[in-house]
Amino acid sequence: MIIDGKKVAQDLRGEIAAEVRRRTAAGGVTPGLAVILVGDDPASQVYVRGKQNACREVGFLSREHRLPAETGEAHLLGLIRELNADPAIHGILVQLPLPAQIRTETVIEAIDPAKDVDGFHPVNIGRLFAGQPGPRPCTPAGIVELLDRYAIGIEGKEAVIVGRSNIVGKPLALMLLARHATVTMCHTRTRDLAGVTRRAQILVAAAGRPEMIGADMVAEGAAVIDVGVNRMPDGKLKGDVAFAEVSTRASHITPVPGGVGPMTIAMLMRNTLEAAYRTSGSPD
Repeated sequence: MIIDGKKVAQDLRGEIAAEVRRRTAAGGVTPGLAVILVGDDPASQVYVRGKQNACREVGFLSREHRLPAETGEAHLLGLIRELNADPAIHGILVQLPLPAQIRTETVIEAIDPAKDVDGFHPVNIGRLFAGQPGPRPCTPAGIVELLDRYAIGIEGKEAVIVGRSNIVGKPLALMLLARHATVTMCHTRTRDLAGVTRRAQILVAAAGRPEMIGADMVAEGAAVIDVGVNRMPDGKLKGDVAFAEVSTRASHITPVPGGVGPMTIAMLMRNTLEAAYRTSGSPD
């Protein structure tokens, strides 16, 4: 079965929009998201447009701050301080990557953890590690949401994650552990990668290598989640999974595009919604 991330994301945005209408009708605040884009990277501009469109769809206040590529770190940090203090803004997102003169870690740590809707602040990563409530990184949260919406059980399952990034692999491992999966994380130094992935009942490919997961690496009936987005020389997108051959063995599989990608923005909207009502004390 193909997991339709585009449809699930659309449903989720509809649920968020309905919640915003209900809360604002009861006197609640309108959630506000500020997006900061430094430079004119074409891919980043596409992502920012997608986030703005999603904000409009769900009824959020959306503010965009575009800064030139030569912007200094001090100027960016000053803008973040202003947004931290702005009561109309409940979520702050700095589009990555940043220019070389700006330290990414310093920028992430400058965001108020309560407004860190990407879930990347060390405080929020610590909360994830400790099992405490807080914003979760959007792509891993979207993966768990897809598993739930397709009734793919997590508890007691053997889950294998290929890729150990701070954005996907590591936080996803913690989320699956919290749901009582047995989790193995693979990386470039994993021996007998195929032997490990064949054990997986839930297999997540997040390594950034096109079609590295073939049918011979997948157990019959496994749920396969493809996080990879690799642009090929002909302009087409390919995932980390060889979709055509693996789909004949998998019980469930996400396509690229249209699988995990749309869920990332949908979960950003959910994080912003929750931040707004957590910090403002809006009526339930």
